Amino acid sequence: MTITQLKYAIAVANAKSMNEAAKTLFISQPSLSGSIRELELEIGVEIFGRTNRGIYLTPQGEEFIGYARQVVEQYRLMEVRYIEKSKIKKKFAVSMQHYTFAVHAFMEVVKQVGMDEYEFAIRETKTYEVIEDVKNYKSEMGIIYINEFNKKILDKLFEEYQLEFHSLFDCEIYVYMWKGNPLANKECVTLKELEAYPCLSFEQGSYNSFYFAEEVLSTYEYKQLIKVNDRATMLNLMVGLNGYTMCSGILCEELNGPEYCAVKLDVQEKMTIGYLKRKGVSLSLLGQKYVEEMQRFKNHITNAI
Repeated sequence: MTITQLKYAIAVANAKSMNEAAKTLFISQPSLSGSIRELELEIGVEIFGRTNRGIYLTPQGEEFIGYARQVVEQYRLMEVRYIEKSKIKKKFAVSMQHYTFAVHAFMEVVKQVGMDEYEFAIRETKTYEVIEDVKNYKSEMGIIYINEFNKKILDKLFEEYQLEFHSLFDCEIYVYMWKGNPLANKECVTLKELEAYPCLSFEQGSYNSFYFAEEVLSTYEYKQLIKVNDRATMLNLMVGLNGYTMCSGILCEELNGPEYCAVKLDVQEKMTIGYLKRKGVSLSLLGQKYVEEMQRFKNHITNAI
């Protein structure tokens, strides 16, 4: 197995076509196909499935390409540093469900280390895409929650994808709303009281199973429900329609502003917020620093209201 073969496999995976990949690599299609077959025979894995319509990545192939991307990227860093004698920026990327505290912690890391040596990426996205990003090395870490309802399903997926979930903190369930909402001054609210107002929930796209919902109590039959796909729209609907969403109770006024509050929900449900990483792959120094910054918010949980 050579670096060239890994680069060829990545090019085919990106192009989803032997012919197109061969063009980008400036080699003949038979040569490319032969090199890929030799690689598959050597590692004992069918990376690409073949049909009359073309090729596709097999499940084992997806895992292999994820590792190949990491190896080629590291090789490129060494090549630039020791052969080309130039400086290339290291990368740090995080994917997450919509947690303001996680964004704030990311900002703190960027401020501390600066952007001269690092290229940063942060992705607030759907639950399944967070998991996929970590699986495919698109992000070093993924920030999500688990609870009794989704734990069994997500643990099975984590095991299949060779991922590990590490807890940051446990939270009770709060209702996040505009301070102008008639319920905002209450110490605790019930689901019955919330029926007069629309519940706001983040869309999950094709993977819209209850188990992938960002909000707890996803199976509850809400009388009013609005799906949204970004944080700004959700905040606007909280003001314009007195909407609300379920949250951890960890507020971050520095980013969302002081116009919103969290009120305890009268349920026994709890949630655990944590981070995903690749099994057997240690966090980078920045990853460790990011975890430390997120853990600082643990003290905010008891002061959420």
